[in-house]
Amino acid sequence: MKQLISILLSVAFFIQISCAQTPKSSYDIEALLAKMTIEEKVGQMTQVTLDLICEGEPYNLKVPLTISLPKLKKAVIDYKVGSILNTGTSANTQQRWHEIISAIQEAAKDTKRKIPVLYGIDAIHGANYTQGTTLFAQQIGLAATWNPTLTEELAAIAAYETRASAIPWTFSPVLDLGRNPLWPRIWEGFGEDVYLSAELGKAMTRGFQGKNSADKYRVAACLKHFTCYGAPLSGKDRTPAWVPERYLQEYYLPGFAAAIDEGAASIMINSGERNGVPAHADKHLLTDILRGQLKFKGVAVSDWEDIIYLHTRHRVAATPKEAVRMAVMAGIDMSMVPTNFSFADYLIELVKEGKVPMSRIDEAVGRILQMKKNLGLFEQTHYPMSDYPKFASEEFRLKSLQGAQECLVLLKNEKNILPLSKATKILVTGPAANTMRSLNGGWTYSWQGNIADELAKEKNTILEALQAKLGAANVTYVEGAKFNAPVNIEAAAEAAKSVDAVVLCLGENSYTEHEGSFDNILLEDAQIELANAVAKAGKPVILILAQGRPRVFNKIEPQISAILYAPLPGNEGGNAIADVLFGDANPSGKLPITYPKHPNSLINYDHKYTENIKGMANIFDPQFEFGTGLSYTNFTYKNLIISKKQITDKDELSISVDVTNAGTRAGKEVVQLYISDLYASITPSVRRLRGFEKIDLKAGQTRTVAFKIKTKDLAFVGIDNKFITEPGDFNVVLGGLSGMFELK
Repeated sequence: MKQLISILLSVAFFIQISCAQTPKSSYDIEALLAKMTIEEKVGQMTQVTLDLICEGEPYNLKVPLTISLPKLKKAVIDYKVGSILNTGTSANTQQRWHEIISAIQEAAKDTKRKIPVLYGIDAIHGANYTQGTTLFAQQIGLAATWNPTLTEELAAIAAYETRASAIPWTFSPVLDLGRNPLWPRIWEGFGEDVYLSAELGKAMTRGFQGKNSADKYRVAACLKHFTCYGAPLSGKDRTPAWVPERYLQEYYLPGFAAAIDEGAASIMINSGERNGVPAHADKHLLTDILRGQLKFKGVAVSDWEDIIYLHTRHRVAATPKEAVRMAVMAGIDMSMVPTNFSFADYLIELVKEGKVPMSRIDEAVGRILQMKKNLGLFEQTHYPMSDYPKFASEEFRLKSLQGAQECLVLLKNEKNILPLSKATKILVTGPAANTMRSLNGGWTYSWQGNIADELAKEKNTILEALQAKLGAANVTYVEGAKFNAPVNIEAAAEAAKSVDAVVLCLGENSYTEHEGSFDNILLEDAQIELANAVAKAGKPVILILAQGRPRVFNKIEPQISAILYAPLPGNEGGNAIADVLFGDANPSGKLPITYPKHPNSLINYDHKYTENIKGMANIFDPQFEFGTGLSYTNFTYKNLIISKKQITDKDELSISVDVTNAGTRAGKEVVQLYISDLYASITPSVRRLRGFEKIDLKAGQTRTVAFKIKTKDLAFVGIDNKFITEPGDFNVVLGGLSGMFELK
């Protein structure tokens, strides 16, 4: 009944927001543009941080946060800045956000053109810079749900609560493919597969923007980070990527292309470089491909200080002024400067010197003004808090809980040790056991997520959720170790002797960007030592991996009875983990990444045949494969039907299978379709995901799942860097069943 009520409330909410459409603005952008001076136009292209208009200096603001009226005047009136971003010191209350935005927009009304300021924020897993809001799983967790519908619903909640905070623009979703598990931002994206990432990216974009981003319950999306940011050769943040044009076309563009086709309003540019060319200076990427090939019409915004970095870091521009010219001429519309007004000063000089044509300025400013118009900002910049009665509601919390439950991946369950009986006495230990940081990751109340324990103190950590589930008397807690240092491992080992089972919570603290770059993918020694110590008690050990990227733990895996992977499930993660461990929820998550077993064997699931040669060193041998995930029930697959044994490029192929819940309890299954090209002019992958569907089956229920495949779904990028399909044989794999068809 509780689940039914939740579903009905959710349906009612989405009917409400779909019916609350605001008519699109009729504001005449061309007429406005024709009246504007060069200073006004360049101001629109300038984006500065909130720090620049507050008391104190950037990165060292006075607390509580206070807007400086002279600084606000300098930014909005003198420099005519068109956009502001960021949070100041940390997450603000909803009321404080309204005060900040109101002050900014009141200043804009004092300018000659009265153009509203476009405020942007990294609302990436909920309105995570507003206190008390609904925070759900990070994108890697959403990817583990394999559930586009749920992803869209959660994005709509994030949009609702972000607009409720008076902010109309979110820097999300991340569509960087996480092909290197070393990369510290892998958890911000949807994993390693291009098809899964594209489908979830489309869903998240729809959830943010709806059918009309002027709707007071919707926000403008910003796709990040165009492109190849997630492929650093070293694995470290903002280091060079080497991606051939063919790989760019086949792997790194389709996710962005799919979200662009959904109408994404803006896109943020990659901070790094590809093949020696910084993305912010790459005209081929930003104009030829983004505007020409992908037909993107929205705003291209730089990332933090990245135009300046063309001079100071990449060293392709001899002067800061030359860096501005390179970036604008490459295709950047808006510069996230963000801590000074140098971009505006230099760009005005460049226009007056004839080094940047006015046509390029008008093009960029036209896009920015159009985005503001599409958001309805010319009519109303923000709405009263009373217009958002569902803000931080129980309805939203339950949807976040569903997301957390569905993102948990059961990777091992020896002798069906899980679910545990609620009469079980347990030891809870490990550095991830009693902190919200390991459940949320970075971009949570602050950049590094380091104040999550303070601002989410009313939420349950894993320990607190287990105490609530079993009663404190049945739960013993010993910290055991920090993430990288032992604390009281001997005490944990002794406590393990007097309980029925050990819940061992290992993983990572919160981090993002360069703060998360590291040299060792192995789980830290202190955590390995703790695992070995508690295992000696001979009791079942249930390992919770609460982390943003895979950490290698092969040395302790044989001693573990059950493994539950928790990929940053959000504020409801502790409750969700407790629900799964004790059978109140049935795990249904599947890995969106390949979980490596060895530090030097970081191979993706869609590898080539030469990466898996028996008898040689290059054998594909992960700890857990992409798409893996167990359940408390059993699903069987029968009757694989491929509608035709031969097809032409004009045919549509139907591939179906019957899926039965052969167990004794209801469960959700992700039906995954893989198709392999046996021979091709470019060496084919061993397997490629070409379709998936998440289904919910009662015990004993059977459902036929069908996929429609066209020849374009079988295409790959050939030697000429264009998508092609070639005749030949293809292998189909669905739930362990396989079959063949031929493309004539």
